[in-house]
Amino acid sequence: MSGTTHDDDLHLHLGREELVLRQRYEVLSIVNDILVAAWFIAGSVLFFSPATTELGTWFFLLGSVELMVRPVIRLARRVHLQRRRATALDSGAEY
Repeated sequence: MSGTTHDDDLHLHLGREELVLRQRYEVLSIVNDILVAAWFIAGSVLFFSPATTELGTWFFLLGSVELMVRPVIRLARRVHLQRRRATALDSGAEY
């Protein structure tokens, strides 16, 4: 692991603002993962009865959409952090 970094590594060089942003996006990601599980569990239970199969299908669709939200959250976090870094460098602020 010499010299390599990972997305989940903790970087303190930008200060408290970056940590707060990372924590907020992490919470958003966790909530999204819980919703994915909830939609798929509900959809699975609804598939036990022919009368609720259509509603179960809609829940599976919602779960699939939530799976797509996960990379969108990660991308938004990256863009947000990069903009903060660029703003900090442009302003001459030192962290």
